[in-house]
Amino acid sequence: MNPNTDYKVLVIDDDFRVAALHAGYVDEVPGFTALAPVHDARMVPRAVAEGRPDLLLLDVYLPQGSGLDLLVTLDVDAFVVSAATEVDAVRTAIRRGALGYLIKPFDPKALASRLRGYARYRRQLEGPAGLDQQGIDRAQRALLAGEEAVAAPTPTEQAVLAAVAAAGEPATVMQVVTAVGISRATAQRYLANLVQAGSLRLELAYGSRGRPEHRYLVQK
Repeated sequence: MNPNTDYKVLVIDDDFRVAALHAGYVDEVPGFTALAPVHDARMVPRAVAEGRPDLLLLDVYLPQGSGLDLLVTLDVDAFVVSAATEVDAVRTAIRRGALGYLIKPFDPKALASRLRGYARYRRQLEGPAGLDQQGIDRAQRALLAGEEAVAAPTPTEQAVLAAVAAAGEPATVMQVVTAVGISRATAQRYLANLVQAGSLRLELAYGSRGRPEHRYLVQK
């Protein structure tokens, strides 16, 4: 995904007022845009095909269908957003692939936190390299409780972040190697992990020939 493109969110709720309210909450979070809400389960497949959302905010109780059944048929990331608190409903939602479950009504800050966690999760999964176990665990923690769930950086990660910040401009791998006192391979690994975690932003500097140079900035 282009880092300058917002994540598109489709709100699916039978209550027109609530759906509009939740879409407004989404639009208030930087990096997210709400599509026109859908109120009928029968209209959801078409809305997904035409709007191509990244994420659904899906109610359980819908006219002419169940949000839990839609989870099975739609290959789209989804948070269940519902007043349904029955254990069976929650277990079914999780078993069928819901990435999160928010009970209505909720504080807008709770949704904003989940959305920012989702953005961090997506950035981690869209990195150029494969994920190790630490990266997978970090992504799952981000989904579980939003931005607050991200683990504190290790001492070496803190040193790498400080080195990039101190450079005053996009930092090169060798600047980090010199500042932190680690090998080039180790620096590259930490820098890649911090990019996946959303703490750093990668830029490519193209010279007159050869491969582009990787440079890093602290993500704000």
